[in-house]
Amino acid sequence: MVKMIAIFACLLIVALDLTAGILGIKAEAAQNQEKHLRLWLFECKEPSHDAFVLGVAAATLLSIAHVLTNLLGGCNVFTREELSKAPPSKQLSMACLVFTWIILALGLGMLVIGTISNNKSRASCGFTHHHFLSIGGILCFVHAIFSVAYYATSTAILGV
Repeated sequence: MVKMIAIFACLLIVALDLTAGILGIKAEAAQNQEKHLRLWLFECKEPSHDAFVLGVAAATLLSIAHVLTNLLGGCNVFTREELSKAPPSKQLSMACLVFTWIILALGLGMLVIGTISNNKSRASCGFTHHHFLSIGGILCFVHAIFSVAYYATSTAILGV
């Protein structure tokens, strides 16, 4: 029964991250369908409401997936002394935890920047913000890999 719950948790985390990634890429596609005028580094474009909504949804799903990963994984944090003497499974778990936080920061940042650039009140000219939504979407896929690796190694440590 415990193994079935673990498999369900992994599938849920992967589904949330994959959905967030797909929504981020679709938001980029919706953004690219709007009219825009580009002159070197500056760009004037109309914001896309669809890209805004998809970007918010992608950022929300990425955040939910990250919270679930940390809650279900136990958020095992070790001191440097414990980590240096720990077996490789604990070290791998800690490395995956650190990578999930780094990827969350980068991916969520990219999604938020791309989403804010599509806010209705931002219909102005400025520097180009190309590919922030799609890069954020791709980072959601990477987050799924490290989240499952963290969950698997942390539950193996706990003996679940």
